[in-house]
Amino acid sequence: MTTPEVTLRRARPGEAAALAEISRRAFDSDLALGLAPGPGGPPGYASAEWQARMMRAGRYHAVTVDGALAGGAIVFGMGGGHFELGRFFLDPSHHRRGIGKRAMALLFAAYPQAQRWTLDTPTWNHRTRAFYEGHGFVAVGERREPGGPDLVLYERRGQPSAPGAKRPLPPQAGEARGPQARAEGANPNKSAPATSPSA
Repeated sequence: MTTPEVTLRRARPGEAAALAEISRRAFDSDLALGLAPGPGGPPGYASAEWQARMMRAGRYHAVTVDGALAGGAIVFGMGGGHFELGRFFLDPSHHRRGIGKRAMALLFAAYPQAQRWTLDTPTWNHRTRAFYEGHGFVAVGERREPGGPDLVLYERRGQPSAPGAKRPLPPQAGEARGPQARAEGANPNKSAPATSPSA
């Protein structure tokens, strides 16, 4: 069996509907596995319009497997070497195959200037918490979102040197940063990845 080729590239506006469908399947898998307390996902998780808006607000990366669209990662530059992972998801057909692990490595390599990564994920989602902790994230606190789930706040400090790391990606035109990104819903209430700890 050959190892699938995993790549990370900028998402294209024409992929918004496909990414929304992959995101829907990914986040709905939490309920199918008995992890989620009820149906649904983070704001805009199944909306093509939301995906397109996030492509303008942040750095929306498409994850591909053997050339086919398989997931997404949304990154926001917060300034001073700080990046926030607003969302990360993979189609459930790629869970537990090492795809998520490889996609995260590519994501870190794409931002060699990163000194600090932050994200949040629901306290109930032990699958995603284990996944992030396996990638060097440490829980630094908790927060309650009005009308949303209790969240664990995670941080990852430093950037390991990666041979062949890519040059930093320049900001996109009109990219929202910091508080503006939050105000536009770029940091969803539930930003858990839809990948398993052994992804």
